[in-house]
Amino acid sequence: MSKNKRNKQNMSADHDKKENRPSDVEQPEIMDDLQQADGQEISEEANAELNAELTEVEILQKKYDETAAALEKEKNEYLFLMAEFDNFRKRNVKERGELIKNASESVMKQLLPIVDDMERGLEATKDAEDPNAIREGMQLIYNKLVKMLEHNGVKAIESTGADFNPELHDAIAMVPVDDESLKGKVIDTPTKGYMINDKVLRHAKVAVGQ
Repeated sequence: MSKNKRNKQNMSADHDKKENRPSDVEQPEIMDDLQQADGQEISEEANAELNAELTEVEILQKKYDETAAALEKEKNEYLFLMAEFDNFRKRNVKERGELIKNASESVMKQLLPIVDDMERGLEATKDAEDPNAIREGMQLIYNKLVKMLEHNGVKAIESTGADFNPELHDAIAMVPVDDESLKGKVIDTPTKGYMINDKVLRHAKVAVGQ
């Protein structure tokens, strides 16, 4: 092969390579596409993060609303219970007051016949010379009064001869005794004590042997 023919073949090959290689105009377009793709990926990531943040805010807002609603409900229930308790307390105080008042009226009503008997006894004995008749009249009134007290749950505390009991007796004196069996026992009861429905109404004032 001649030299001129080889040169023509080389030039033809170089021309074919130039035609197959991307042109200088096409290269910037490819770069722009790559940049747009990268920008789109960044934008999608940002949107995903923003959506995640919005979702978390919504969850927190929902929890806050639920907690606020529950707190408001409990507050209303508490105020309702307080109002109910206050009404119950006032009603209870009123009922107790009425009960005490009615009980007092009942006792006073039972005392009136005894007062009537005392007035009649005083009138009947103002000119009496027989002390026994006066005593009998007083005894009848006393028995009637004791019966009325027992009807209302009031009973006398047995003291004289019993062992001293600080829950029932109030020692006002200590009396020396020769008999050892009388030590610590009630020797005398200057003032009787009374119980009302198994509760001490008044302690008995007693003298105790020592």
